[in-house]
Amino acid sequence: MINAVSDPRPSPAAASAAEATPFAFITRGWREVRDSAGADLRLMRARASTFKNLATSIDRELENFLHSASSSFSVPVVQSPPPPELDFVKRLQPKLSAFRRAYSSPDFSQRVLQKWTPHPKIRIDLSAIKNAFVSEVEDNARLIDWERGFRAWDWKGEKEGDKEWEPIRKLKTQFKEFERKSSSSEIFRNFEKLKTSLKSMYKEPQESKDVLPLDVPELLAYWVKQSGPLLGLRQDICDKIVEALCSKQKDQLMWSSLSSGETSIPVNENINDELDFRIASVLRSTGHCYEGGIWSDSVKHDFTDEKRHVAIVTTASLPWMTGTAVNPLFRAAYLSKSAKQKVTLLVPWLCKSDQELVYPNNLTFSSPQEQEAYIRQWLEERVGFKANFKIAFYPGKFSKARRSIIPAGDTTQFISSKEADIAILEEPEHLNWYHHGKRWTDKFNHVVGVVHTNYLEYIKREKNGVLQAFLVKHINNWVTRANCHKVLRLSAATQDLPKSVICNVHGVNPKFLKVGEKVADEREQGQQVFSKGAYFLGKMVWAKGYKELIDLLAKHKKDLEGFKLDVYGNGEDSHEVQSTARKLELNLNFLKGRDHADDSLYSYKVFINPSVSDVLCTATAEALAMGKFVVCADHPSNDFFRAFPNCLTYKTSDEFVAKVQEAISSDPQPLTPEQRYNLSWEAATERFMEYSELDKFSNRTTEDLNSSVQNSSDKKKIVKSISWPSLNEVVDGGIAFTHYCLTGSEILRLSTGAIPGTRDYDKQHCKDLHLLPPMVQNPVYGW
Repeated sequence: MINAVSDPRPSPAAASAAEATPFAFITRGWREVRDSAGADLRLMRARASTFKNLATSIDRELENFLHSASSSFSVPVVQSPPPPELDFVKRLQPKLSAFRRAYSSPDFSQRVLQKWTPHPKIRIDLSAIKNAFVSEVEDNARLIDWERGFRAWDWKGEKEGDKEWEPIRKLKTQFKEFERKSSSSEIFRNFEKLKTSLKSMYKEPQESKDVLPLDVPELLAYWVKQSGPLLGLRQDICDKIVEALCSKQKDQLMWSSLSSGETSIPVNENINDELDFRIASVLRSTGHCYEGGIWSDSVKHDFTDEKRHVAIVTTASLPWMTGTAVNPLFRAAYLSKSAKQKVTLLVPWLCKSDQELVYPNNLTFSSPQEQEAYIRQWLEERVGFKANFKIAFYPGKFSKARRSIIPAGDTTQFISSKEADIAILEEPEHLNWYHHGKRWTDKFNHVVGVVHTNYLEYIKREKNGVLQAFLVKHINNWVTRANCHKVLRLSAATQDLPKSVICNVHGVNPKFLKVGEKVADEREQGQQVFSKGAYFLGKMVWAKGYKELIDLLAKHKKDLEGFKLDVYGNGEDSHEVQSTARKLELNLNFLKGRDHADDSLYSYKVFINPSVSDVLCTATAEALAMGKFVVCADHPSNDFFRAFPNCLTYKTSDEFVAKVQEAISSDPQPLTPEQRYNLSWEAATERFMEYSELDKFSNRTTEDLNSSVQNSSDKKKIVKSISWPSLNEVVDGGIAFTHYCLTGSEILRLSTGAIPGTRDYDKQHCKDLHLLPPMVQNPVYGW
């Protein structure tokens, strides 16, 4: 029986892998040849088996024939010679028997298979196949006609001296010929050049190296380095202590790995610099993208864009109709309109529970994107153009006691270092009361604070207000001095802060100016414009002028007999204000609060605002823009409005009565074009650019910026300034460090009126704003 030969076909997995290679058609062609040879071998086995069976049958028939012949021709009496046919069979029988024995031998099948089976050790040089394929692409005429080539090969078996199967030998010979031709091919050289260029573009990933955690000596050294001035230690003594603590761990510092991994990070032999790099490497190993400290200079001064980045950070947002929500929004729109800078407006995001307390008409938002759409639609309806600026959100919580929104966590982290160029802090003292994070002047190149609110006036009205006002006054001085390069006060009614100037940088909604133009046109045509008398509009809290208003009307009830005043507003003190007015039997008509741009308010002629707590009342500017009379107190908050003839100011209660009667009995004067322009946001933006010194930064050319970057990049080492810092810088740095330490204590925060848990944002903020948990986002090492 013929021995079975193992099937040479590859497994399905191997076949699929081979088909995925660039020379899959070669593999498929070779597999087809191998399968065909296997089929021929199986056919040969079948034919050999048939021949064996036939021989056995012939042998059996010969035996039967001889047996029958001997019995048929056996004659006992007469002896005759046998016929010639019998002699032939007798001579043939031993030969057939020998052939049968030889064929039946087990060695016969092995010899046949060795004769026709291909050589088991067939090696094909795949590199030669690749080279042959590449070299012959340029000339289709040279491609192999595989079908015709295989038909032309002779299947003559094994010749004398040949050790390989004839088709494979010819195939290898042809491949060698292709390899010889391709070695001088231009396409092959171009292919090698392309492969080399691709290899140069590919950057092998660096193997992650474990960074050892900070040990106790390193932590002590870093603490001494930061706290040395506060401990009263000289710089040279601090350096010696740091060097002594870090000498044993010097070999383990990671500055060398950082320098090898990032060529832009210089290596300094100073032990202080090595310690800084060590701290930075540990921070990076945690996955935290550290943007401050020793990297602040490179991030802070890297300007490669022609436009400057301006981040406007405010403490309120629409639909809360307050000055810190509306005015920063208009500022962002008109700064972006000039196309000289890229603008980002950063507003607080409140969780739904706080939204229900703050936003009017039960209006809430399920996502920041929904609130952003509301803000943009509201703005576009009023300015008449599509403002091109970005809106971002930071976590905030509403304080019922302070009736304001307090930032939660480090607000600076929500502006990336690439965009940390110019910061405009709307209410800088408010943003920094409990700010426990990076110093604004460390992250931004130029920081401008805009003071909106006279907090001292509000605090004095509370219990123990004098003492609280004294403390808050100094805190405001500290936080604004340490975090602002320039402070703009809207009026002299605000606290006199360091680095501050007085300038009104607010304008009015263009819609109010259009109403004023319409009123002037109708009056020229002789139409009756103002059909209603006087009104007051503002949030209904005592500090917004309601106390002054009730006192004046109660004192001069007889002098103003028949005078009726409509009051629009909602607020926490609504019930007390209305009940007090009813007890005093004042002629006040209380209505729900509404937007000053509402059509129902256009027909009023007189706007009365007795408030002395405002810094610069937006409602007063809007009333003047609509061509109305404004009766207001002779107060620093109204200094900007004195230039308008329709602004009637009073110093005493008797003058108040006189101004009200004058406004009721006469008509206001139409605004001149110059007066109308001074109230606009275009003029306010020009004043802001001038007094904040923002135009100096925006007008810097790209060449100047790039040259400064080039000069800084040419330095191979961190060069520390040998000049002593100024006294102001030392004081500002000490104040900032002290404030940072104090705001890091939850006990001190709560004792000064902070909302519990506002040092970091909570889980709901993480969910709404898609933030990492605070412990992951801001890991703390040392201070």
